[in-house]
Amino acid sequence: MVFGFGRADLEQVSAAEAISLSAGSARLIDVREPWEFEAGHAPQATNVPMSQLDARLDELSKDDTLLIVCHSGQRSQSVTGRLDHAGFSAVNVIGGMLDWVAAGGGIVASDDRTPHV
Repeated sequence: MVFGFGRADLEQVSAAEAISLSAGSARLIDVREPWEFEAGHAPQATNVPMSQLDARLDELSKDDTLLIVCHSGQRSQSVTGRLDHAGFSAVNVIGGMLDWVAAGGGIVASDDRTPHV
């Protein structure tokens, strides 16, 4: 069952499932702001901040399965709904990067500091 935003029909996966899927053919899209992404993100993630989504839709392919992740799952759920409505195959990562790290997913920082979410 999807939480919030009144969309019980959006596809969702746990962070553990997303870790596995992102190692395959699915594309991980991190919708946090650049400063959040730079502090700690999954190595395979592409940063497309929620605030820039409409301007950057051309960077996403409707042929890809897009795993949408944020800090805790709220922004990613909203973005998943927007992408789904626009015809993309978007899947919300429940619990966001907090659950990603708790499930053993790796993170890196954009510089030489210790990564964190």
